[in-house]
Amino acid sequence: MAKRIGIISDTHNLLRPEVLEILKGCDCILHAGDVTKESLLDQIRFLGNLYVVRGNNDGDWARGIAKVLTFQIEGVSFVMAHELRHLIGQTEGTNVAVFGHTHKYFAEQAGHLLWLNPGSCGYPRFGGAVTMVVMEVDGAEYYVEKIDFSSGK
Repeated sequence: MAKRIGIISDTHNLLRPEVLEILKGCDCILHAGDVTKESLLDQIRFLGNLYVVRGNNDGDWARGIAKVLTFQIEGVSFVMAHELRHLIGQTEGTNVAVFGHTHKYFAEQAGHLLWLNPGSCGYPRFGGAVTMVVMEVDGAEYYVEKIDFSSGK
C-alpha cells in the first residue's frame, strides 16, 4: 500500500497553517532539523510516524535526537541529517538522502541515490521560497512533489 510522506525542514518554530494542512494528509512526516522548539513537534507528532533529526539551532531539549537517522518506509531506505556534511559516508545502500540547513530546495538523482532538501517551510532566508516536499512511496518506487508556497505551485 502506498504511503504519503511529508518532508519538511528549517521550520524555526513556525508551523504555517498551509503546511499543517498538507501534513494532515500524510502517513509519515520527516523533519530534517532546525525545529527550534519541541512544542512544534508536539503539534505534528500525532499526525503520523515522525522521523526527526537535530539541527544546529535545536537547543538542549533536542540532545536525545540523533544527528543522523537511517530508516525504511515501505521498500525505500532513507538517511537523514540536518547538514549535508553529516551524510558523508552514510549513504551506502540508501535510496534517499534527506538534508536541510540551506533553506533551499534541492533534488538530484545521482545513480541509485536521490539527494533531497525540502527547503524551508518556516522562515526562508536570502530571499528564498517557502517550500516542502510530498513523496509518494509504493514498494521500491517513489515520486517526489515540490510544494512552493511562495509561488502557489
